[in-house]
Amino acid sequence: MKYALIGCGRIATNHVKAVINNNLQFVAACDIVPENIEKLLSKHDLQNDESIARYTDYKVMINEHPELELVAIATSSGIHAEIALYCIDRGINVIIEKPMAMSMADAEEIIKRSEEKGVKVCACHQNRFNIAVQKTRNAIESGRFGKLSHGSIHVRWNRNKDYYDQATWRGTWADDGGCLMNQCIHGIDLLRWMLGNEVQTVYGVTRQHFHHYLEAEDVGMAVLTFKNGAVATIEGTTNVYPQNLEETLYLFGENGTVKLGGKSTNNIDVWDFADETEADNENKGLKEQTSNVYGNGHTSLYADVMDAIKNDRKPYIDAVAGRNALEIILAIYKSMQTGEVVKLPLKDFRSTDMKGTF
Repeated sequence: MKYALIGCGRIATNHVKAVINNNLQFVAACDIVPENIEKLLSKHDLQNDESIARYTDYKVMINEHPELELVAIATSSGIHAEIALYCIDRGINVIIEKPMAMSMADAEEIIKRSEEKGVKVCACHQNRFNIAVQKTRNAIESGRFGKLSHGSIHVRWNRNKDYYDQATWRGTWADDGGCLMNQCIHGIDLLRWMLGNEVQTVYGVTRQHFHHYLEAEDVGMAVLTFKNGAVATIEGTTNVYPQNLEETLYLFGENGTVKLGGKSTNNIDVWDFADETEADNENKGLKEQTSNVYGNGHTSLYADVMDAIKNDRKPYIDAVAGRNALEIILAIYKSMQTGEVVKLPLKDFRSTDMKGTF
């Protein structure tokens, strides 16, 4: 399967690993800074591979390679939707790094056009493929929790000035958003997915405490209500001193309690069910080793997308999943702006509507 990567920054190395692990044919790489491409390729001993074409303009790359079947978009967030729509209109399947878009209108357009064109779109929420997350999802789907009571996600991380200085777009409303949109979106995706997806209301508060050189928030809190009666809380921040502390997901049901922990919901800290089986003993204390905070999920995500293309089915994490995670964050932002509870579905709202908040 012929593949190209657009954006060769911080997250791109996980994409290249997934490309290698899945034996994709790496046709081209694109970045507005040529050195970024070479740095990335040399990290994977591909710097001398002349079969990988290099580009600084994604449109030129796509137009010169009509044979492309799959493109991954790992640029600054503000142009994810624009690039995705360009690919979709040309019949190319896409993997879009989070967030899928920065506005509800763009997210809905990606869904609509991909369905019209019969193109597969995968939102890159790779933590869904964590072993601990998959085991929890199986427990949800098989009804082991019984009636769900509530849940919460805590993303307690650290991002300092050196991190934000890596790229001028970080922390801006147009191209990034704050800690909720950039760092916490994976956990928010898991929370919504596990508790039934159908969110009724969102009430949120955000602040900018320690990162005054940014436009956006460095801490956000929210309360969600779900159609099935469950309630949930979100805590996301980049203010934890002196380094990343945890990404922890709690789920509480009538017959079960699960706590996923570790740096990126990759460990099972608590696993208690009324109908305990021998297999449950293996789950208790499970720890999946990861080389970085992004986890191991990209390889599985790529394998799933390739299979979805070959067998003409929806990817496990489709464009609607990307839209759903985005909707929660934009609803928190809107709630912060208005001081009111936001009812879903959220019509149009965009990250840039938050300009001047702090």
